[in-house]
Amino acid sequence: MNGLQDEVGGENRRSVRCIYRTCGKTSYQITLFGGCTQAGFPSPADDYIEGKLDLNAYLVRHPSATFFVRVAGDSMIEAGIHDGDILVVDRAVRSRSGHVVVAVLDGEFTVKRLRLTAGRVVLQPANPVYPAIEVAEEADFEIWGVVTAVIHKV
Repeated sequence: MNGLQDEVGGENRRSVRCIYRTCGKTSYQITLFGGCTQAGFPSPADDYIEGKLDLNAYLVRHPSATFFVRVAGDSMIEAGIHDGDILVVDRAVRSRSGHVVVAVLDGEFTVKRLRLTAGRVVLQPANPVYPAIEVAEEADFEIWGVVTAVIHKV
């Protein structure tokens, strides 16, 4: 992975720490156990192997258009996106209202939920501490990609 190691953004918009390109040549297949893992009492009937799981194949639909982005901050905490998480961002997916997107607003990267209503573009955080950002018509604004998965350690 090649990283853009610059810290980007500020205050409510400072939510992207680093951007990494996917490495489509690497394939690690990990054993996938069949059935579902119970969060309560385990079922012994589910103790069998289903096959191999390649996380690149599972998480990345468009390798040449997909990037990994490391999150900085807590503006999307209620969407399950935490400080330090890695987002899978697909630039080939067409953004729609309701999608979590990585956007560039006036030269700063941010991760927010996109809201399109009555000709207005609003970037909505998932933390009540932060205000929504209404994108002014004259703003330098671009949807950089759609978040398709979140990776975080437990």
